[in-house]
Amino acid sequence: MSLIEVLRKKTNNTLFTTPSHSGRFFIFKKFQQFYKYDISETDTHAPEEALKRAEKRASLIYGTNHTYFLTNGSSSGIIASVLSCTTPGDKVLIHEDAHISHFNAVKLAGCIPVLYKLPVDKNFGVYRENSVENIEPYLKKEKIKVVIITSPTYEGFVSNIKEIKTLCERYNAYLITDEAHGALYPFSELLPESAVKISDFTIQSLHKTAGGLNPTALLHSSCKIDPIDAINMISTTSPSYPLLATIEANINFLNSKKGKYKINNLIEKLNKLKKTSPYLEFGGNDPTKLLIKSNKMAGNLLSETLYKYGIEDERNNNESVLLLCGVGTNSKKLIRLQKVLKKM
Repeated sequence: MSLIEVLRKKTNNTLFTTPSHSGRFFIFKKFQQFYKYDISETDTHAPEEALKRAEKRASLIYGTNHTYFLTNGSSSGIIASVLSCTTPGDKVLIHEDAHISHFNAVKLAGCIPVLYKLPVDKNFGVYRENSVENIEPYLKKEKIKVVIITSPTYEGFVSNIKEIKTLCERYNAYLITDEAHGALYPFSELLPESAVKISDFTIQSLHKTAGGLNPTALLHSSCKIDPIDAINMISTTSPSYPLLATIEANINFLNSKKGKYKINNLIEKLNKLKKTSPYLEFGGNDPTKLLIKSNKMAGNLLSETLYKYGIEDERNNNESVLLLCGVGTNSKKLIRLQKVLKKM
């Protein structure tokens, strides 16, 4: 029985257990359906084994040794990965402007951070992808236990994971890839290659581009280390089974014909949109990220102008604007965006 089926299962038992709302007392009535499916580790429901089976099926889909469902975002996956493969005093190579979870992971593990820089694309005002040439000098100088990279970057620049993994193996260092923005990669040949089968640990956010709820995510391990002990160390013993069930459903959708068609169809529509906007420059090598630069106005002003037309961007700087797209980006949204860009 899948985790989804466990939540659908009806019972006549009277439960004097947690959660005390009993699936019938709705303090926030708009969420009453959520309350109905909010179960715990009772003998009546026994969701633990279903969760293990769902995670095992996910590892087969992704081709990993282990894949775990996370309900505390990719941040928890980064922290668990570092805790799994380090001992206090180890040196961890991280970007000087990395996500806060990278720094928190190093701190919680009692490790020593070694900071590296990334090249900047001055045209778009954002960091570019990482490379062997960028990382190796640090590995030569310091005894690094773990290398953490972010690929794709927030704005869609993708690193060559295979080359970087080979480099890390040469220096006996683990590679952790923060692929939070690349959860669609394993499911389309039109997208860059995913790190899940290459990196020792790969973390993906389902809620960023893959249609998941906040803060659903995945931790993949393709090395000999099973990170479950570290995950349990930093996770609640009372997880949200409705959220966990949405992760199972999310993966099933992405891996289905319908899901893969939707991803490829989105990419085709985004590519067409770019071709109809010759007066704009697009950056990055992830087609689901619209990193836009205008030759008529600065990025911040472009962002303000878009907002006046009812278009809100993900982030912006003085040079460019980022519009984040995913499986929930439908034709209606793209048609409206295209009309606004033409007006401008």
